[in-house]
Amino acid sequence: MAARTCTHFTSDTKIPKPNTPQGCEECLATGDRWVHLRLCLECGHVGCCDSSPNRHATKHFRKAGHPLVASFEPGEAWVWCYADEVFFETAASVR
Repeated sequence: MAARTCTHFTSDTKIPKPNTPQGCEECLATGDRWVHLRLCLECGHVGCCDSSPNRHATKHFRKAGHPLVASFEPGEAWVWCYADEVFFETAASVR
């Protein structure tokens, strides 16, 4: 079986400015808590991970169709492509 590849991440992919560097956009608005944060690499949306009660990063992908998120946790350097279901490490952390 061939290894899966991401068709969305390229060498031209830029890291957008986070919309809310303090935390998950929706959780901050409602006063909810999150576990880990993810940064949408298309629009800068900051959402909570699937281990969080509200799973806002995945909800953002389903609503907006933006396939790439990067970990928004200090020291973590990886990207997940929802569309291709591919995880890969990157050279540098986005935070």
